[in-house]
Amino acid sequence: MTAAIVGWAHTPFGKLDAVSVESLIVQVAREALDHAGIEAGAVDEILLGHFGSGFSVQDFTASLVLQASDALRFKPATRVENACATGSAAVHQALKSIAAGAAKITLVVGVEQMTTTPGPEIGKTLLRAAYLPEDGDTPNGFAGVFGKIAASYFQRHGDQSDALAMISAKNHFNGVSNPYAQIRKDFGFDFCRNESEKNPFVAGPLKRTDCSLVSDGAAAMVIVEGALAQQFPRAIGFRAAAHVQDFLPMSKRDILKFDGCAAAWHKALDQAQITLDDLSFVETHDCFTIAELIEYEAMGLTPEGQGARAIKEGWTRKDGKLPVNASGGLKSKGHPIGATGVSMHVLTAMQLAGEAGEMQIKDAKLGGIFNMGGAAVANYVSILERLK
Repeated sequence: MTAAIVGWAHTPFGKLDAVSVESLIVQVAREALDHAGIEAGAVDEILLGHFGSGFSVQDFTASLVLQASDALRFKPATRVENACATGSAAVHQALKSIAAGAAKITLVVGVEQMTTTPGPEIGKTLLRAAYLPEDGDTPNGFAGVFGKIAASYFQRHGDQSDALAMISAKNHFNGVSNPYAQIRKDFGFDFCRNESEKNPFVAGPLKRTDCSLVSDGAAAMVIVEGALAQQFPRAIGFRAAAHVQDFLPMSKRDILKFDGCAAAWHKALDQAQITLDDLSFVETHDCFTIAELIEYEAMGLTPEGQGARAIKEGWTRKDGKLPVNASGGLKSKGHPIGATGVSMHVLTAMQLAGEAGEMQIKDAKLGGIFNMGGAAVANYVSILERLK
């Protein structure tokens, strides 16, 4: 690839009462430019990831990035949306602009403010990322969709309650070290495994600790043409970037295989000319613990139906052979829809730059990212490496 991340910014995720979509965008845009050491006027193109279905009263938000600096006026700015993969869609669009020669320096921002929306409306809004003729009446919104997926997985491969609780406990343990995480508390396996007043069942076999969080937050980064990368203090290159889209109706595919995820990983690994064993770590889309479990299989870490091995044998722990979600993942960090994919890229870049603080994975050289929209419908994989 011929592009590199040279600066970034990240807000805490959580219930942020004193902010707006505009203030979040402006904050991270300014901070990412400062971190890169670049003047706003040098930016050729702006890409904003912001979920397009009802969380923000203020719509048509691409131009809000210009509020970060008058020097951004008259720069092309486009809002990009692809459900829960919206952030990565914005990142990949920046890569395409650079590859096409349309831009040399891009500013990518991802943002969402969800907590100002009433709870029932959040579920309805998110459910629009499902195929409504089949799933539009699913109770509990997207949790209900993934609850059905989990129940079907249990029916085919046996009860995986222990594995799901271990995934949740791992991600909450990792989240303690993430200063941006919405929940920085080590709940432990027993709390995640057992139903309780504070951890009730939400949908099917999924409990509250199996579900990602409703969040506000933003992240941003500056991505430049590869030839410019050496001019900056830090440069994290794209070894590969792959996007595949699958059918929206789950009835048209075997939903327990996440074929789109598998295809995206295959394309990215082939493009990077590496195998999964070459990766130092992965940030993957654990919107629900069952998703992370199936993603172990789709990325090729285990055979189909054996994803539990990866967590039970410690492979995906921070000290395992392939750490997964050292940031705490969506489960602990939070999941502000439009910001998530950008956040995953920022946190991966921090690891590769050796700037991840207590989250740091020793000797991290190659990082993989998987971000998905819907139930494995929009599938994005990036593989990053340190250039400088």
